[in-house]
Amino acid sequence: MIRFGTGGWRAEIGKDFQIENLQRIGQALADRIRERGEQDEPVIIGYDRRFLSDSAAGWLAEVLCANGLDVLFLRRSAPTPLIMHTVRRLHLHYGLEVTASHNPPAYNGVKLIVEEGRDAPVEVTRELEERLDRLRPDQIQVLGFEAALGQGKITYLENPFNDFLDDILAVLDIPAIRSQGLRILFDSMHGSAAYPFNVIFHTVRCTVDQINGNKDAYFGGKMPAPTEHTLRPLAQQVAAGNYDLGIGVDGDGDRLGVIDAGGDYISANDILVLLYYYLHEYKGWKGPVVRNMATTHLLDRVAAGLGERCYEVPVGFKYISAKLDETDAVLGGESSGGLTVRGHIHGKDSVYAAALFVEMICKTGKTPGQMMREIRSRYGDSQFEEQNLPLSSSQVERLAEIMTLKNRLPVFGRPYSRVNYEDGCKVYFPDDSFVICRPSGTEPLLRIFAEAATKEQAKAYIRAWEEFLL
Repeated sequence: MIRFGTGGWRAEIGKDFQIENLQRIGQALADRIRERGEQDEPVIIGYDRRFLSDSAAGWLAEVLCANGLDVLFLRRSAPTPLIMHTVRRLHLHYGLEVTASHNPPAYNGVKLIVEEGRDAPVEVTRELEERLDRLRPDQIQVLGFEAALGQGKITYLENPFNDFLDDILAVLDIPAIRSQGLRILFDSMHGSAAYPFNVIFHTVRCTVDQINGNKDAYFGGKMPAPTEHTLRPLAQQVAAGNYDLGIGVDGDGDRLGVIDAGGDYISANDILVLLYYYLHEYKGWKGPVVRNMATTHLLDRVAAGLGERCYEVPVGFKYISAKLDETDAVLGGESSGGLTVRGHIHGKDSVYAAALFVEMICKTGKTPGQMMREIRSRYGDSQFEEQNLPLSSSQVERLAEIMTLKNRLPVFGRPYSRVNYEDGCKVYFPDDSFVICRPSGTEPLLRIFAEAATKEQAKAYIRAWEEFLL
């Protein structure tokens, strides 16, 4: 069965990610489009630099075109934010990006994007899953790519990056950035965000040196996710080369990682806190902020200190973007490195986030580390820990039992104030610490996140869950 998680459908290449399943997705989407009378606009199809991504994009196009639909196709790989931006700019009904984002190299997948450039909401993906379950092989229609191109059903989108890049540059304080002449070491992690990143930062006169810029089906033997672990080589080179900043992005360009001058890793939680504080206090963008359930509560304390509110939503960026629109929030983000800003696309964008981060450094005259120390001294310190566990069937059953009965929890050794079962199981404590345990929506993993006053306490919360689920 094909199931869409928090970041689209993802599967192992050669096992479930293969031509028949890509064609099934294309047919199910085509059926939905025709039944809803949405044939008036083409479907844009993009792809990242993973193995088979370009071929899979073609397989999807062949099915859509065989069903009488028009397709906008790209001549080169593109990050997911570009496809979202194009759906919004051209007022399209749908876009598809072939990517498995930050998953291991053995995976690939498809992200479905809907009107206004949003991640497809649950009701859309659930309806698509129901269509897929009913679909018979003899119902799938295919028109060869060259034939579709010859018939004008496929059109190449020329210069797709221009409007995306111009919209980002229009928001930046370019003179402030140019005046500083920052030296940046950029790790594109062999992904599809290299081109827009380089254009933006060369335009604002930063010196950019790049590593891991080539296409590599195995991502240099690393997970294409900008975490503290995967960015250690970047951190070492930033320190050794006396760079002002190191920036890493994931395979499809929607997650951001930052290395401070000197080689210190700036966590995704800290990036959110820093950018919200900067946008609110320095750029004057007033309003609340949005985070998911597995993200730092320091964001709540900063918002309260600024006279604003922090809204909590389930994991999945579709929930963040929806709440951001509902509340006119300045920023929305998650502890995995994804964020968006009011007025931009309704999804994660590492290029825009990185540009704002560089502007922040240039305008404040402070390093990220210096700013975080000031923020923590004002709003309180906390330590964030996380643990990923292989998701076994017994753990799934045990967690399901907990969420169903709602009266069995690990022994934490201290009283808790409340429990939230909206997305997995999150336990809140009176001192503003928390622990959340939930199955990943993108990988076969159980994720446990905890925040407390000390690392020891946060790790104790995680150990309590691990022992409880054994």
